[in-house]
Order: sequence, then structure tokens, then C-alpha cells
Amino acid sequence: MWFKNLKLYRLAPNANLNGLHKALWAYRLQPCGSLDSQSSGWVPLRGDSDMVYGSNGQYLITLRTEKRLLPASVINLATRKRVVQIKEQQGFKPGRKQTKEIKEQIIMELLPKAFVTQSDTHAWFDTVNGWFVVDASSSNKSDEVLGLLAKSLAPFPIVPLHVEMSPAAAMTLWLSEDEPPAGFTVDQDTQLQATGESRATVRWTRESVNTSEALDHIKAGKQCTRLAMTWNDRISFVLTDDLSIKRVTPLDILKDNQDAQATNEAEQFEADFALFSGETSRLLADLVAALGGLQGDAQ
Repeated sequence: MWFKNLKLYRLAPNANLNGLHKALWAYRLQPCGSLDSQSSGWVPLRGDSDMVYGSNGQYLITLRTEKRLLPASVINLATRKRVVQIKEQQGFKPGRKQTKEIKEQIIMELLPKAFVTQSDTHAWFDTVNGWFVVDASSSNKSDEVLGLLAKSLAPFPIVPLHVEMSPAAAMTLWLSEDEPPAGFTVDQDTQLQATGESRATVRWTRESVNTSEALDHIKAGKQCTRLAMTWNDRISFVLTDDLSIKRVTPLDILKDNQDAQATNEAEQFEADFALFSGETSRLLADLVAALGGLQGDAQ
């Protein structure tokens, strides 16, 4: 149970998660109706009745989104055909308003026939260390989780993460001095971008960054906006300038040391989650320290 991407937030100092299951149950997923294009809601992570999985201050929740697949190309084609039919019937081409109404009617006719797809987004409460983390590669997806969580919980227990040094400034410094923070190494994925209007970009992909070349770009005004790193030979990841963590990968040293005593799938999942939450919490603590700590020592 490893998140592939980490969108990072903090738990508010007064965060109260008592009754979390009941709060989420009130906003559980309602299946996508025949005329609904999309439906979202909380679902049990492991298919039972409990909306919250975990213990010892570490909890997982899951947002599921159902969408009806109705491509714009299909809608537009059906609309054009209907417009041609109506033109033949009434002797003149429908106007803009009538065409819009035709398109809306087509959508209502096609929606009940469209296939429904499902996608899950997991989120993790670390109440021991004050983290809320969403497994999402985009802000749009994490915003969906935060939006429904704001409806589900009052007062809202999540606050933004602010660190003393911006990731772009820190990553640029690490590259310019050729000295990553203690416990971290730089890997083979780096991006530098100009801060001016040109947004000129240079990338090293699947190759080690050329330090002298990078320094020339930094002197020319570029900042590091993406940097692949490894933490303590245990977890590799890519840090971005908006403090997102992408491509999280546990390395062999973790897999080799993992407890192999699990006798069934449930025990294996529990062991995996314990390993993920423990290691990721330590990674985040070291990363925040490398970025100067929480702004104002906020908790």
C-alpha cells in the first residue's frame, strides 16, 4: 500500500477526527444515475462497511469517482446529424440557440447508454505527526478530496503546508553547491526553468545532471523546478517546485526487510500500510527539515 504521488497538507492543531467514519458515511458514493455525467463519494477501502482503515493514529480513506464516458466527438457527430435532419424538415438550418438545445437533447439521450468508469483517490491521515496526504498527481484531483472532506467534516481539519525555504530555491541551492541535504542523494531527473516570461526550460532525463552546465543555467537566472532524489537509500521520488512529491518508489532495501510473516491478504495489507506510513513520515520530516522547517514552527 504505497502512494505513488504525495500532495502534502498539515492537520490543523485543533483537528478532531472523532466520528470520522460517521462523517464520511453521510457523503458515501451514490452510484452514477442514468442522467448523471459524474458522481463522487467516499467508499470503504477494503470493501467492508468501514469508511476508515487503520489504527495507532494512521488512517486511510478513499474517494471514488464514477464518470460516464461520453466523448465530445460522439456528441458533436450526433448533433450534426440531427441538425441535418431538422434542416431537411423545416427547410432552413437551425440557429445557434436551437442547435444548442439539440446538443443538450442529444446528451440527455446518450447519457443512459454511456459506459461508467471508476477511479479511486486515497488519502492518509497521520495524526501522530500532523500530516494529511493525498495520492494525487494533480491539484484538481487533490482538490476534489479536500472539497468533499470540507463538506464531511466541521471544522475543516486541514491547513496548507508552509515551509521556510521554497522548494525551487532549495533545489537550486543544492544543485549550485553540488551538495544535497543530509540523507538525500540527487538522481537522474532534473529540470531548470527561467523565471522570466520566456519560461525557457532545460531538462536532464534518465541521466545525471551536469553540474557545471547546471551552474551556468542557474547563473543565467534559471531555477530548479523538478529534482529526482533518493532518501536514505530507501525511497526514491521527484520533488517539484510546488512541494509535490511524484514517482514515489520504495527501494529494495525496504522490500527485503519487510516482515514476511503475513498469512493472508489482510495481514499483508496491514504490514504494507504500517511500512508505508512509518517510512513516509520519516521522509517527510527530513524533507521539511531540509527546507528550513515548518514556517513559523507551525504544527
